[in-house]
Amino acid sequence: MELTITQTLKKIERKSLVSPKGFTATGIHCGIKHKKKDLAVVISEVPASVAGVFTTNAIQAAPLKVTKDVVYNTKKMQAIFVNSGNANACTGKQGDLDALAMQQLASDQFNIAPELIGVASTGVIGEPLPMAPIIHGTTKLQPNDELTGALDFAQAIMTTDTVMKNTSYATKIDGKEIVIAGVAKGSGMIEPNMATMLGFITTDANIDSEHLQAALSQVTEKTFNSITVDGDTSTNDMVLVLANGLAENNALTPDHPEWGTFVSALEMVSQDLAKLIAKDGEGATKLIEVNVTGAVSDEQARKIAKTVVGSPLVKTAVFGCDANWGRIIAAVGYSGMEINPETITIKLGDILVVEDSEPVKFSEDQAMNYLKQHEISISVDLHHGPGEGRAWGCDLTYDYVQINASYRS
Repeated sequence: MELTITQTLKKIERKSLVSPKGFTATGIHCGIKHKKKDLAVVISEVPASVAGVFTTNAIQAAPLKVTKDVVYNTKKMQAIFVNSGNANACTGKQGDLDALAMQQLASDQFNIAPELIGVASTGVIGEPLPMAPIIHGTTKLQPNDELTGALDFAQAIMTTDTVMKNTSYATKIDGKEIVIAGVAKGSGMIEPNMATMLGFITTDANIDSEHLQAALSQVTEKTFNSITVDGDTSTNDMVLVLANGLAENNALTPDHPEWGTFVSALEMVSQDLAKLIAKDGEGATKLIEVNVTGAVSDEQARKIAKTVVGSPLVKTAVFGCDANWGRIIAAVGYSGMEINPETITIKLGDILVVEDSEPVKFSEDQAMNYLKQHEISISVDLHHGPGEGRAWGCDLTYDYVQINASYRS
């Protein structure tokens, strides 16, 4: 179940959204925020195949409507134009006009047809998008293919994030080097199906939009849809993948002999970004990974894992370094999935705490010391089927309340 880096799939240390051929990016401060960067763009040298997944919240921000139209109707995208500091959500007809205006601004600035431009916004909901700084800032954007440009982009899409989230991998397909890179933002309101996060992935692989969408949909369930911070689902969030074909491999389809190589690389990028988001949950001090085996199906295993890692009582126990396994088994029980309540085994790291649903003697001091680490693994074996799945989340801290109590101030 654990993805591994093989001889044909290698992580790129200078991870960057512009690592694939033909991509440029930048980010600047335009004035939506007080000081920090808040306007960004990534551009492909040529129109790229595109795939996207979007928030399941019934209330969807204006930029999503514009971007969905590009993904589903144009089925090609050459640029993604992003602002942070304002979500342009619940802003009525003016919000729709402002999202279209952003698309047109980028079109005029970079000489790209508007129907090839996706837009994204993240930040405070319910406030009109301040167009004046965006209009002025657009003229200052100078995308480049240097690492600095990609890092500026990563900074400009952040809101309450404490760290940038970047990753890149290279692999070989048809003897050609294929690079897949990604950047994301997300820290709070994370219950993706999708949730408060933006994810942008670039690749120089040759693949049409239909098959790229199939690949993204396949990996999303096991990555972006398997993280949770606080159970809230936002109005704005999306993951987009652009594939410009400049690596010149033979077109990838499910029948291509190296289709699995591409999907694995895309999954690795998505998994890295998902884990970085979970680890950077607002106020978080620990990344929690829950591995479930022995479920009826992989889907049920993932849902149980997500229920456990999303439990406020489990999250606070991990924060307090309390080996309270009762909260874990209770979350398994209320997950709504099929289980045998008599056959559950639970481990904290390598420490066995429950076997056949009965307590096992263990060292509380050893467990406490383990829970003091910054990355915590909880294993649940249901002994009830072949299904396997995992999910990621973070602890719930005093700082989470403080950050979200004063988000608009």
